[in-house]
This record gives sequence, structure tokens and C-alpha cells, in this order.
Amino acid sequence: MTIDIAGRSASAIAADLRERIERGELPPGTLLPSVRAVAADLGVNRNTVVAAYRQLAQAGLVEARGRSGTRVADRTAVAQEGYAPDTVLRDVGTGNPDPALIPDPTAALARSARPVLYGEPVIDPGLEAWARGWMSDHLPHDDLLITVTSGASDAIERLLAQALQRDDAVALEDPCFLSALHTVRTGGYRAVPVAVDAEGMTVDGLRAALKAGVRAVICTPRAHNPTGASLSAERAAALRDVLAEYPYVLVIEDDHFSLLSRAPLHSVIGPAQRRWARIRSMSKFLGPDTCLAVTASDPDTADGLALRLTPGTTWVSHILQRMTLALVTDDAVRVGIEAAAEHYAARNAAFAAALTERGLPVSPGDGLNLWVPLPVPAAVVREELMRRGWLVREGDPFFLSPDPAGAFLRLTVHDLDATSTEALADDLARAAGVLRGSGRSGRIDA
Repeated sequence: MTIDIAGRSASAIAADLRERIERGELPPGTLLPSVRAVAADLGVNRNTVVAAYRQLAQAGLVEARGRSGTRVADRTAVAQEGYAPDTVLRDVGTGNPDPALIPDPTAALARSARPVLYGEPVIDPGLEAWARGWMSDHLPHDDLLITVTSGASDAIERLLAQALQRDDAVALEDPCFLSALHTVRTGGYRAVPVAVDAEGMTVDGLRAALKAGVRAVICTPRAHNPTGASLSAERAAALRDVLAEYPYVLVIEDDHFSLLSRAPLHSVIGPAQRRWARIRSMSKFLGPDTCLAVTASDPDTADGLALRLTPGTTWVSHILQRMTLALVTDDAVRVGIEAAAEHYAARNAAFAAALTERGLPVSPGDGLNLWVPLPVPAAVVREELMRRGWLVREGDPFFLSPDPAGAFLRLTVHDLDATSTEALADDLARAAGVLRGSGRSGRIDA
């Protein structure tokens, strides 16, 4: 298909292509001409075409696929966490906590109903005092300020908006938490991938991203989603050393699993960092519908957040703040959170062991999910598991890189009983081609 593109400036080229895409003249999957070809045809600089294609990518109209070229995007919904709607299959790809392990908020809500009027402080004083102690561990900064937002994604969106401009680059772990990736893309920023290994974000990857000009870095210090990796002390120290050379890059530390994590916290925020924020969400241990996260940050960053969270606009409900404080300071609730943490770790370890016994070596990592490497394409395994009654999540949507190294599944298995664990492990191993036979013992036939 020959595509004749018009325009002499980046905005004119982007506008021409946008109009044709929106009219349906260029359907999803259409391969656009190379930058070199368009530049030669129009007699413009190649950077002009690069800028035009970038504008289209930021608008979600095209996708850059490396050596595969730039194609018109399929305008389907971006992958998100949660249950798949209208499925009769057993869904083990949800990313959800166990609802039976989420504390009952009824009593806490009853103590949280004092009316709050315009002009009052946006942060509940009790929650702020408690959060200041909770958020300060392993932070080399005494001048931290506390902000409350409607969840971690809301915090990340606001942090980036007050520090960056459209088209600024943000370093993201690769593979990446879906919500962070979605937030960066919809905000009009450029996502720069930083590889993740068994110890978390890699030093060489971060160094390359910083040299490429990223203005912000989002790092998960433990229970990385989807891989379950946590930073070792040595890796965190090396990352801090690299970041120290870029003190005014905004470093966002997303400690999303916090009270449930079985791994120690090793922070990437060092004493040299001038722009930083640590986010802790309540969604994993108090439930996703809590929609509350606490952010500790340097004063300048906190001031930028405060401008976007003022009385009369978008502060977080004080009823929700006081309910949260009542729950996290309740001894019985904290015992329940600790029991939930042990449950998630034990069930993930049991399933990882079951797969390893069947010829699919898996590390349990930390977090709500398991990251399962496969010897065959993930789509093949997914389709076979669907025939056996299971709905799983492929790893591809979590990657920024157009050509991921390896095939993976991300599984949420903490609510499986012993029988279901054995059944899924058998079915998965057979789908991956490493287990044969009809028995359920995990024996691998020669």
C-alpha cells in the first residue's frame, strides 16, 4: 500500500496522517513509510518526520515497533489489572488481593464521619503524623513532607505533571507495572525501558536511560510487578551511585507492597537526590477500593503536589483518610495484614515449587503474582490452558520493548487450594510441553 503523505512541518505531517487514520483510510496495522523515505519524498529533515511520528505515538494513533517499523495502532483498550469480564474460565490472571484477607472497614468508618468543610487542611493531622513515621525508613532526608492522593497511579500522574512537560522521557522498568506504563503514555511522556533482572532494575539500564536524557525515574524497590523481584542491598547502592550524578532527575520510588512485603526495603533515594518521592498505596492490604496512597517527598516536590490538591478541588476525602488511619493503627488489623502477607508468600512458594517439580523452574519472588518463564510462546500456552478451563495473563503487555526476550505468564494463584494448585500446575506444564501422561503426581516422563 502506497501512502502519499503531505506536509512540510512535523505538525502538518502529523495532522495529515491523523486525519486519514480517523477517517479509516489507514486501518489498524497499516505500516507507515520509513522516516528516511518520508523525509526524502517531502524534502524535509529526518528529525521533522521523527517528531511527527512521535506526536502520533503520544496520541495513541501509531505504535513504533523497532525494526518492524511504525504501524497504525489498534485502538483497543490498554491492558489493565483486574478480572476478565464475562468469562466462564477460572481466572488466574487478575492481580487482585484475596477479598477474604481485606480488613472489614465497618467499625473504622463509624469513627470517621466528622464533617470537613472548605478551607480545612487537606491532610488529616492524625494520618499525617502516623505516615511521617511510616514513610521515613531508609530515607536520608529529614525534611520530607507528606501528601495524600487517590492511589499510587494518581500520585505518579500528579508527580510527573508538576515536574515534566509533554514529550519528556521517563525511565520505566521493563517489564513494567501496567498502571505506571499507562500513566506515562497517556500523559504524553516518552517511556524509556530499563531492564529488570532477579535483583530488580539494572544498573547499566538505568545509566543508559539517564544518558538518554530521562527527566524522571520510576523504580519499584521490592515486589516488582510483574516479576516479583526486589532490590538487593548491593543493587540499590549501585543505583544510588548512578542517580547521584543526576541530582535533579525526579526519582519516584513505588513501594506498593509495603506492609505485605517479605523482602527488606533497599531504597534508591540517596542523600544527593534533590527531587524524589516515595509512594505507598493502601490498595494491596486494605483493598483496591480504598483508593488512597501516601507520598513522602522533598519540599519542592510536595509544594508542586499541594497546588493540585487544594481545598475545593481534588483533595482526598477525610472520611477515607480517617478510616485508613483507624485501620492501620488497629492491632487486630495489623495482625490480619501480617497473616495475609504470610499467606501470599506461602501460596506463591507452593505453586512455584509445584511448577519447578514439573520441569518449569520458577522463583516465587515477592508480591501477589508469579512470573513464569516459558519454553514455548505464551500464546500457545494460554490457548491450551483455556481449553482446560483456565484464564491466564500473558507477559507481553508488560513489556515496553517491542521484542521481549523470552515468553512469560503472570499468574495470580494465592487463592488456589491444594487440589487446584496441583491441577493448574499439571495443566500448565503439559501446555508448555514439559509434562506428559495423565497422572497428577508431577512425574516428568522420559
